[in-house]
Amino acid sequence: MTSQEGIALETNHKRKKSLSLIKFFKNKDTNWTTTILLLIGSLIILFPLYLTLTVALKSPQQLAQSLLAFPKELHWENFSKAMKLTHYFRSFKNSSLIAVPTVFITLLTNSMVAYAIARNMDKKFFRFLYYYFIAAMFIPFPIIMLPIVKEMSFLGLDNRLGLTILYIVYGLSLNIFIYIGYIRSLPISLEEAAIIDGANTWQIFWKVIFPLLKPINATIGILTALWAWNDFMLPLIILNDRELMTLPLVQYVFQSQFSTDYNLAFASYILALAPMLLVYIFAQKWIISGVMRGSVKG
Repeated sequence: MTSQEGIALETNHKRKKSLSLIKFFKNKDTNWTTTILLLIGSLIILFPLYLTLTVALKSPQQLAQSLLAFPKELHWENFSKAMKLTHYFRSFKNSSLIAVPTVFITLLTNSMVAYAIARNMDKKFFRFLYYYFIAAMFIPFPIIMLPIVKEMSFLGLDNRLGLTILYIVYGLSLNIFIYIGYIRSLPISLEEAAIIDGANTWQIFWKVIFPLLKPINATIGILTALWAWNDFMLPLIILNDRELMTLPLVQYVFQSQFSTDYNLAFASYILALAPMLLVYIFAQKWIISGVMRGSVKG
């Protein structure tokens, strides 16, 4: 190929690229208002993540020179120092021992309560229970914060077990609201067929209803795990023993009275965020599936 043919080929390629770009912008099906809003929203979400990552990989000198610039030299040792200062694996174990039992017990108990209420809404007692649980969603947490601290301390539950119980109880109102909406959309004929085959209430629930709750169980399980893992307020007011502190709580170690070590602090934030980020990446299809199925059937 001669040089003139090469230039002509490159010019033709650029012209095709320009035409396709013009065609894209002239496409009448594109909703530009929505597209621009999505771009702005994406930038608002991605900018803090970029800032967190770049600050975590800089030295204090690099941070002083420029906050926004990408680091010229990567300081991975910030992560190892952050792990040592926060006792990362101990805090990780504490967060896991709270979040994992919370998710399993929440799915088992909340779904059973919701099933009992959903199939007996024609009775006054169960209808009262439904509105009683729903009413709890409208009580601001600061109002009941001090009584909770006193009660848990009096019962000797100012520890991981107490936190697990609180997460299960506090999630009850919203979870029951979601479960009942989903269960009432399931055809009652399935249960009537099981009754004809001789199944009792427990068998109907575990063998017929519970398997059908997979999408909504996945949604509630993941949302509960994210809440129990990332929560800062309840562990702060309940836990007094430093040996029991969770990952969000130990981030305080980087803030002193006169200064804050931002590089180590941001590295630690990423370490605390990473487990739940991985859970969300691998489980997001179940969250979306659960929300979509709930919205269609609801």
